Amino acid sequence: MVDIENAYKQCEKVIKHHSKTFYKAFSLLPEKKKKAVWAVYAFCRIVDDIVDEDSSPHKELALFEEDFHLFLNGTIPQGEYHFMWLALHDVSIHYNLQKDAFLDMITGQRMDLVKTRYNTTDEVLTYSYHVASSVGLMLLPILAPQKIEALREGAISLGLGMQLTNILRDIGDDLGRNRIYLPKELMDYYQYSEEDLRSGLVNSSFVKMWEHLANEAELYYQKALETMNEYPLSSRTPVKASALLYGEILTKIRKKQYKVFNEKQYVSNEEKTIILSKISG
Repeated sequence: MVDIENAYKQCEKVIKHHSKTFYKAFSLLPEKKKKAVWAVYAFCRIVDDIVDEDSSPHKELALFEEDFHLFLNGTIPQGEYHFMWLALHDVSIHYNLQKDAFLDMITGQRMDLVKTRYNTTDEVLTYSYHVASSVGLMLLPILAPQKIEALREGAISLGLGMQLTNILRDIGDDLGRNRIYLPKELMDYYQYSEEDLRSGLVNSSFVKMWEHLANEAELYYQKALETMNEYPLSSRTPVKASALLYGEILTKIRKKQYKVFNEKQYVSNEEKTIILSKISG
């Protein structure tokens, strides 16, 4: 039987393995909040992996959603993900978790099972809200319980910026899963075809298209940073760090001449440390 401390440790392992950027940023939180963030992240990572890695994702996602509804009704589901449900239950005792944000995440992951192309930027932003902005909304009751409404738009903007960054970084990986998140209207506008994309062509059209979305992402980061002072001091630095560290991925891709087809660009530990040292509460 998993005890609560081991449940949190397993959640921490999930985030430490899958997102070193998030782990670095949110390790700055006080212990209680930090562990709560680990549990929420584990929920998000597990549902994402079901869609991307499971051999029968439709069935497993449906079962996962059933377990979530059991969880909402006070039952801690057993099985492979028991540790996450146990930790999340403990979080729910201390924080007023927003169930709609969790359901939005599940909805967003389901989109990946039925949709592999996006025609418009608005469609991409709707998807991004569900798979990324929902995370910010999940975390607000933990990070800023007295300021949820004041920070809602900023949290949504931060999620949009991060997901657009993911899309721009993971173009090659996504192609390997037959997914293209770059909106067709943008590809058409810059005269860059799906054939060009599949051949890994980095030309002036690709760079202009990439920069178009990157500039949008940076505007969302900027909007998120405008409300950063509304966070309690203990949460402000980690959230600001996550925005700046994630935004730096775009800078790294530019420095690497837009190599996003066969390489995955990361911000190094040394670069992260330099950025964190410059952040003041």
